[in-house]
Amino acid sequence: MESVEARYQRGRALRSQVPRSSHADFTRNADVDPVALLLSQEDGRLPDLIPVRHQRMGENAYAFYRAGAKLMASDLATTPATDLTVQLCGDAHLANFGWYGSPERQLVFDINDFDETLPGSFEWDLKRLAASFVIAAADNGVDPIDRESIAHTCVSEYRDSMATFAGKGLLDVWYEQIVAGKVLDDLKSAGEDRRAKDVKKLSKKARRQDSRHVLGKLTEQIDGEHRFRNDAPFLVPVRDLDTSPIPPDEVSSIVKHTVDSYTDSMQDHLAALLRRFTLVDVALKVVGVGSVGTRCFAVMLIGRDENDPLFLQVKEAGASVLEDHFPESAYGHKGRRVVEGQRAMQTSSDPFLGWTSSPLGIQYYVRQLKDMKASFDIGQFGVSEFQRYSAACAWTLAQAHARTGDAVMLSGYMGSGDVFADAITAFALAYAEQNEEDFAAFGEAVGFSDGADESVPATQISARQAHERR
Repeated sequence: MESVEARYQRGRALRSQVPRSSHADFTRNADVDPVALLLSQEDGRLPDLIPVRHQRMGENAYAFYRAGAKLMASDLATTPATDLTVQLCGDAHLANFGWYGSPERQLVFDINDFDETLPGSFEWDLKRLAASFVIAAADNGVDPIDRESIAHTCVSEYRDSMATFAGKGLLDVWYEQIVAGKVLDDLKSAGEDRRAKDVKKLSKKARRQDSRHVLGKLTEQIDGEHRFRNDAPFLVPVRDLDTSPIPPDEVSSIVKHTVDSYTDSMQDHLAALLRRFTLVDVALKVVGVGSVGTRCFAVMLIGRDENDPLFLQVKEAGASVLEDHFPESAYGHKGRRVVEGQRAMQTSSDPFLGWTSSPLGIQYYVRQLKDMKASFDIGQFGVSEFQRYSAACAWTLAQAHARTGDAVMLSGYMGSGDVFADAITAFALAYAEQNEEDFAAFGEAVGFSDGADESVPATQISARQAHERR
C-alpha cells in the first residue's frame, strides 16, 4: 500500500508536468462559435419553450453563464489538465449550491444539481465555480478589485479545505457536511448575531418548503380534488396539452408507466413506500435556465388522503456536456449517471432518487420536486456576503471531490501557497470577460425575448412534443 507521504509527493511532482501557474491561461480556439454551440443544444427540445430559455438567459450575464456549461466545457478542454480525477459536478456555479432536507430531516448545505456529472479532472469544477462568483458579483455592481478578492477566497478555501481532508480518514471525510443547526450554534458562539438571525430565518423558510407547500402553490381545487393549476408555459397540466396526436389520457398513462417503472431503481423498502401512494396528476414544468425546453414533469401523488401529498420531478436526462472531453459514463442509462454521481458527491441525498425510461425510449431521473429547499438571494449579495458564500461553496466542492478522489494527491499538487489560487483567480477573471462578450453576441444573434409575453397557449404544446424528440 502506497504511503500518504508518497501520494502527497506524487501530487507535488505533477507540478513539473502541469505547472500550477499554467491554470491562469485561457485563449479560446478561433474555430469555436459560441452562439452556434449554444443553439445546438436546443435540438430536440420542446420548441415552444425556446423563447422562455432565451428570456431567462437574457436576464443578465450570470443567467447566461448558467446556461453555458457546454460552451465552457469546450473552452476548458483546451486548458492545462492535471488528470487528477474526481466525480465532477460538471456545472459547479454558485446557484447550484443550496440548502435541502436530509432523510433525517436535517437542513444541510450541498451541491444540488448533477445533470452534467461525470468523472474528470478536478480543476474543471473549480474554474467554473470561481468564474461564477466573478460574473455574479459584477452583475451586482461589485468593483473589480473585490471581484478578484472573492474569487481568490473561493480558491484558497478549496485548497485549505482539501489539505484538511487530506489529513482525515476516508470515513471521516465521507460523513462531513454543513448542517444548519451547527452553523447556527457556531454563529451564536462567535457573537455574529445578525448572520445567525439570517440562518435561522432561512431555516424556518426551508422547513415550510415541503410537499404540502407545493400543494398550495402549484395546485387548485377542481371538482373537489387537488390538481395542477395551468400557468402556461411554465406549468402545463397534461389535461391541457394539445390532444393531437396523443390524447392527454395517453400522456398520463405514459408518465404513470414511467413513474411505476422507476421503483425498479430504488431500494425495496422505499419502493414499497412509494407504491402506497396513488398518482393523481401530471404537468409539464419549466425548470432552471440551461434546462429549459427539456422534458420535465411534475408528478402529484396522494398517500393517506389529500393532506398527505408527495410531489416528484421526472426530468429528462441527456448526455453530460463533459462526455465530449472525458471517458463516457460507466452507466449506460443517462438518468442513472446523474443519480449515481449525486449519491457519490452528496453526504445526504434524496431517498426518492431514481432513474427510468419512458415507453418511447426517453431516459429520465426522478427526485422530489421540493424538499426543504432554500437558498440565499444572491441578487442582494454585497462583497461580504459573496466572500462568505464563496468559502461555503468552496468547502462543499472540496468535500465532494475528497469523497470521490485522492485528497492527498490533490493537496500535494495545490500546496499551501498562493500560486494555484492566483492562477485560478486569473482564469476566472479572464473567463468572466469572455462571458460578457458571449452574452452580447448571443443576445445580438437571437434577440433576447420576453418569454412571458411571447408564450404560446398551453394547447399548442403537443403531447408528442412533450415525449418525443423532433
